[in-house]
Order: sequence, then C-alpha cells, then structure tokens
Amino acid sequence: MTRGPGEHGAGPTAGSTASATTGRADAGPLPGDVPAQQTGPAVRAVWCESAWLGAGDVVEAARVEVDAGGLVVGVLPGVPAREGDAVLRGVVFPAAANAHSHAFHRALRGRTHGGGGTFWTWRKAMYRAADALTPELYEELATAVYAEMVVAGWTSVAEFHYVHHRPDGTPYGQDDAGEPHAMELALARAAVRAGIRLTLLDTCYLAGGFGAPLQEGQRRFSDGTAGRWLERLARLREVVSSDHPAHHVTVGAAIHSVRAVPEEDLAVIGRLLPPDLPLHVHLSEQPAENEDCLRATGCTPTALLHRHGLVCDRLSAVHATHVTAGDIAVLADAGATVVLCPTTEADLADGLGPAGEFRDAGVRLALGTDQHVVVDPWREMRALEDGERLRTGRRGHFDSGTLHRIAALHGTASQGRHAAGFGRGRVADFMAVDPRTTRTAGSSRDQLAYTATAQDVTGVVVGGILTAQDGLHATLGDPAALLVAAIARLDAAAAAAQVREQR
Repeated sequence: MTRGPGEHGAGPTAGSTASATTGRADAGPLPGDVPAQQTGPAVRAVWCESAWLGAGDVVEAARVEVDAGGLVVGVLPGVPAREGDAVLRGVVFPAAANAHSHAFHRALRGRTHGGGGTFWTWRKAMYRAADALTPELYEELATAVYAEMVVAGWTSVAEFHYVHHRPDGTPYGQDDAGEPHAMELALARAAVRAGIRLTLLDTCYLAGGFGAPLQEGQRRFSDGTAGRWLERLARLREVVSSDHPAHHVTVGAAIHSVRAVPEEDLAVIGRLLPPDLPLHVHLSEQPAENEDCLRATGCTPTALLHRHGLVCDRLSAVHATHVTAGDIAVLADAGATVVLCPTTEADLADGLGPAGEFRDAGVRLALGTDQHVVVDPWREMRALEDGERLRTGRRGHFDSGTLHRIAALHGTASQGRHAAGFGRGRVADFMAVDPRTTRTAGSSRDQLAYTATAQDVTGVVVGGILTAQDGLHATLGDPAALLVAAIARLDAAAAAAQVREQR
C-alpha cells in the first residue's frame, strides 16, 4: 500500500503525529531487542520523499520529527519539507546495523585470490596485515572503513577487535609503550570521526588452537589468561564510558573462537563476565574447527560453550556455518542471535550456512560485513536470500520485510543497542535509495532489497543528522580517497617491517 497526501487510510492524517504500529517492520520490541526509549520534544526533522514503514506500507512526503537525543518523536505524512530539514531523496528505510566487522581486514580486499588457497592460507595474509598495525595507522584505516560503511547505509557496527597489544605482546601503556588501550581508543576515535555508532567487542584470544601455543603473528592478540583479559576489559569499559556517550561508543565482549580460548578459560569467562555485556563468538566457521573440538573436548563448539553457560540470549554466534541440528536447537532455546556474513563466507569458501533452519527454529539472524569484501547492506541482504536459493533450489525464503528486519533491528539487538526505525522512541537512523537508477529502475519499492546496491544510496541520516549524501561523507568526503591513503601507509609500514626482519 502506498499512501500519498490525502490517502492515509486508517493511518495518520496530515498534521497528525504517528508512529509505526503492529505489522510494520519496526513495530514492537523483538525478543532480545532493547525497548524503544522515552522521547523529548522535537528539535529537528528528516523529510523523506517516500518512507518505507514495512511490507506494502509506503508513505509519501513524510516528515520525521526527531528529539535532541536523536530519537523519533513522530511521523507527519503528506507534508512538505521545511527549512532546515534533512532531506532524503528516494525511498527511505531504517538504516542497517553491521553486526560483525574486522576493520583492518579491509586492507586485504582484492589481494588474496592469487593461486586460489583456503581460509587458512588467507589467514596468513591477515596476520601480516595485523602485524603492521600501529594505533595511528589503525585509526586512519578504521576511519576510512567506517566512512565507507556510513555512505553505504550502515550506521552502527560491532567491531570484533583482538589486536590489543604491541607486536611482541607488550601491552600499550606498559614500559612507556604508548597510552593504555591505545588500539581500542584509536577505533573509538575513528568511529566518532566517521559518525558511526560503535560497539567495541573486546576479544579474548589466548591460544593458537586446541592445546597449541600462540603463533608468532598472534602474540599481540593475547592477555595470557581469561582473568587478565577480564581485568583489562573492566579498565577499558571505564575509560570508554568516561570519554564517549553510550549512543556513540560502547564496549562489549567477544570470545574469538573455542580454538583460541582453552576450556578452563571459557569456564572463567562463563563465571565472571559481567552480565550486561553483549557477547560474540566465531562459531563453527570451518569443518576443521568442529573436528578439532570434538577430538579435544568430545563435543561440538556450540555444546562446549553451552557447557560453560555461555549460550544465552546475549550471545551472537558469528557464521555458524557448520553447525548440527542439535546445535541449532541449543541456540534457539537460548534465544541467541546468529550473525551471517554472506559475502565473506562466499569469498573465503566457508560454505552456505543453514539460514533457513535457523529461521525455522526461531533463531534471530543478523548480518555483518566481516572482512569487507564488499561494504554494502543491500548486497548482504540479497546474498542471504540468494544463498538459500542456491542451497535449496527454491525461491522466496526471506521476504523484503524480513530482510530489512534482519539488517536493521536484529543487528542493533546483537549490539545491545536501540533499534532504528520510524516508530516513536526508535533511533532516527535512516538510509535512502534511489528507485530510478540502472539497477533499480522498474523495481517495486517493496522489493528494492532484491535490486539495490550501496551505489544507489542517496543519503544516510544518523540520529536525525544528514551524515552522507550520494556516496560522500558529510565531513570526511570521499571514502575512496581515505582508503587509498590509509592502505598505502599500512603497506609502507609492512614493507619497512619486512626489510628490518631480513637484516
């Protein structure tokens, strides 16, 4: 249903204030979703050429009123824009939430395909990039990557971060080795500059595999024990909360994988991790991880986490490509989220995960860009549906309303954040798409999820403020220029390090 001026049906009339109601894509709290917040008076507005409120429900000329905290106060349909409004051309949707990112992996795009290879050979290139990072280089690269996200329509990101220390494992801030938490604070500053909401998932990474010590390229990831990781995590939370408001930057927790955290440390985390933190983990991404876990512990990675009380409604299991039917049941019963990263999983030949089985079991699904082979919420949404079509030989697994719900609401729930949307008390984060490009021309506005790409995004609003327009960031400009410069400097640092090693 499309509503224009004077065609509001049972909905709001021009001049009235409305919020999304049951049946629309942003209606009601989701299981595990953070409920909508109380709002203050409207202080600014976003005017939408067309506002997509849910499947079959598009409102024309909608003015979204926003309070000082960046929350939606109401929607006035069928009214003109006013002076000072942020104007979004095309069809406007709730912005996407990126539930899994490794910002520095962006430097590997288009560089790891020579000679084929596997996930494990790709990982060697990733370690070389990680080894070259400094806080200054990482801040520059992450700023560029986050700007690329924003112009594409992502307005929040869960950064799965494990490059904590200097390459030799010495913590920053120790023995005059820079400021404490230097890498983490560099990511926070990058997110603030790019205007993206950051959930910094500080990651526990202690081992090189089941019963295996850390490899040379992994030393800077480790705190030595889960206890020391928890202590550093507590200090980091204090620093971040004192420097940044929660709607900009918050700290969560992650377990890199069951192969990187010994079982005795998983037990410590299960007992002592603060209950208010979102928790993420790479889970069953590769068959080899499952096989090694079965040999070492007698159970699957999901069952091992469950043994220590770590499978619960705050858990987001990333990838979960090679889980069993029993694993799916455990995740569903716990109310956990599964974060799928379809373009990365295709690029690394991980395989096609059981997205349909997760959905049927009631598992929440979210989306992430992971290694950033592309940074495009529209491509990730479409790849989720396409993967199921390839896996099953059937179409129509995820309708457009479900895809947007996965991309927007479930991604923010995975981060412990308030959801974007048009309902009162929702966060005023929006992305607009041009329905008249070479890719989208002729598409039903209700099916743009199947045709649009980030190239079609005309504008992005964060907290009611226009942050990107036509591929350009409002304050940082063209992300491509930022990426070229940042990757060149990282390459130079890596080359210089290689020369030093050869002397």
